[in-house]
Amino acid sequence: MNAWVLLGVGVALAVAGAALTGYLRARLLDAAVLDHPNARSLHSLPVPRGGGLAIALGVLGVHVAGMALLDALTLPNVVWGLAAAAFAAVGWFDDVASRPVHWRLLAQFVAGAIFVAAWLPVPAGAGLGWMLLTGTGTLLVVTWLVNLYNFMDGADGFAATQALLAALGGLLLTAPQPLAALVLAALAGACAGFLCWNRPPARIFMGDCGSYFIGFQLAALALAGWRDGTTPAVWLLLLLPFVVDASLTLARRVLAGEAFWRAHRSHAYQRLVLGGWSAGRLLGYLVAFNLLIGWPLAWYAQHGAALPAVVAGVVITGLAWWRVVRRLPAA
Repeated sequence: MNAWVLLGVGVALAVAGAALTGYLRARLLDAAVLDHPNARSLHSLPVPRGGGLAIALGVLGVHVAGMALLDALTLPNVVWGLAAAAFAAVGWFDDVASRPVHWRLLAQFVAGAIFVAAWLPVPAGAGLGWMLLTGTGTLLVVTWLVNLYNFMDGADGFAATQALLAALGGLLLTAPQPLAALVLAALAGACAGFLCWNRPPARIFMGDCGSYFIGFQLAALALAGWRDGTTPAVWLLLLLPFVVDASLTLARRVLAGEAFWRAHRSHAYQRLVLGGWSAGRLLGYLVAFNLLIGWPLAWYAQHGAALPAVVAGVVITGLAWWRVVRRLPAA
């Protein structure tokens, strides 16, 4: 895919995303679709939520146009688009009027299962047992990534910045197929436009619509890349701060016998903000971590050193997480 085309798509989505987010913010304020402070929040005043719809609409529009222009109207690509739309819709309905957790999880599993069935790379000679085991494992990873992205969407600009960096890293460090490259450029641009309104102090939140959609798109891009020869380790490393913080925090709460399904503020990033870090400082460290640790390790993983890169990344991030958890109490 021509670099100038991708740059044009990214810039166009950034401009359109900023404009659409501003429009959505006004409509959400009128409809009183607000995120009120709760046990998980880091904000003290109600803020409109659901702005992630602007990201979803922009990226889905590019996805549909890309299928038409690239002659890529295949069943797997159609399923990809429909599944992404389903995740965004589940999140949007929850933003407007909260739905029971079990219904959200059921919808995620159904949409995720259909996507995995269409995209799972099946080697020659693989039996039914291999497909069921690998497919189930992949579905669980997709569902976990969607929900961990939702867990980590709790500080101004945090989730949008990580998505922007992961999309740019995917473009620069892998060799995505043309449609995947367009989706990556669109995701980066849409998140950049959204950050015009979501940067500290945030005037709108992406809500579940945005976090579900982004989490699924990153999982989909990882699976599409795996099918084309990119090791999944690359995407784990591009999302290292989110994966490690969410996974270790969940494990710690389970081992401590806490009601892990309830809202909380015990993630490392939440502890840092509660401990006195500004949202801007948090974003600065997130950017630096990605560029100085995540991206170089992802490059090494892509060039044949996947296991050492993942081990190094998890150890470095895990030690940083442990230091924060030990020094800063949860609220």
